Order: sequence, then structure tokens, then C-alpha cells
Amino acid sequence: MEITGPNLTLRLATPADAPALFELASDPQVTRFFSWGPYTSIEQPLAYIERLTGQRERGEQLDVLIVDHERGPIGVTGLVEFSHRDRRAIVGSWLGRSFWGSGANTEAKALVARLAFEHLGLDRVGAYADVENGRSQAALEKVGFVREGVLRSWHRHGESVHDVAMYGLLRDDFARSPLAAYPGRLSGEPPPAFVVVQPPK
Repeated sequence: MEITGPNLTLRLATPADAPALFELASDPQVTRFFSWGPYTSIEQPLAYIERLTGQRERGEQLDVLIVDHERGPIGVTGLVEFSHRDRRAIVGSWLGRSFWGSGANTEAKALVARLAFEHLGLDRVGAYADVENGRSQAALEKVGFVREGVLRSWHRHGESVHDVAMYGLLRDDFARSPLAAYPGRLSGEPPPAFVVVQPPK
């Protein structure tokens, strides 16, 4: 499965991508607000990529590589916390620091949103942002996500517990957002465990 936009393609990662992921996520600034990282050995991204197959089969996590058409892999995005009953999931993303502010985050969010709403049948895509991560909050609001409140003591990073801002993007929000301007072409089929409603043929 791949979904391709004007400048980026989202595709499943393979072990051959581990060196690129290691280079991108060995930067402590990239992983500052995450419960993992920074990477310190190539075995860590290899183990992550190996876990993804089982997580896809079980419908737990649909992570994809963000690949710039000229520069290759630049980060990861994906959907987690799926609820088939409620037709919703959470989007998460990270980019190598040299791609911050490049517009890649906006296009990647647009492609994930198209995948979610047009091919998986979701009605809502949520997002978390650490309350101390102003860059992430501003980026979500810029592309049309609506801030809905703060979840207290929501994420644990080692021994520290963090509050997060909760954001949401509904199907109708997407249609009115800057994300809708980005076309996305799906090649292949999304993993069946994540399809909550089959799109019309």
C-alpha cells in the first residue's frame, strides 16, 4: 500500500529503511516529546520495523514512512488507537529536524487524512500534542485540527507524566481545511484490519 501526493509518498517501511530512520531519530530534539528514543543503535529501528507487521495484522498500529520524492525517507506518520465501533483513530507523526517548517508535515497530514476518511471509512482523526510542545500545537491548528481540551497526566515518558492537548479533525472539518487541497493517489489496498467501512467502488 502506498499513497502518493505532489511531493511525498507514504509507504510501509522495510528493514532497508532502518539506516535512514536511525539517522533521523538519533536526534534528541526529534524524540524530545516521545516515550521512546533517541535511537542509539541500528537495532532499535530494525526492531520497530519488525514489530509493525504484527501490529498491522492485529489492527493495532498503521505506521508508514514519509518519503520525499527527491530526498528519500524524512519521517514517520500513522494511525493508532482505532475504534471500529466509533470509526475513529489517532494520528501521530515525526519528521527529521531538517524537514521542520518545510511543508512536509502538512502534506503528510493531508495524505493520512485522505487515507483515513476516503479509504478506511473513519469519521474522526484525533491527535495529541504535549502541552509544552507549542510547535506541534501550532502545526495542528494551522491545518484545521480543532483543539478540544487538555488530558491531564495522559502520557508517561519514563518516570515523568505529561499533560497533552487533545485535537480532533472530523470528516467535514477535513473538507473545509487546507489539507483538502492536497491530492492523494492510493496504490494497493490498505490492510483489511483497519478498514471500518468499505469505500464505494
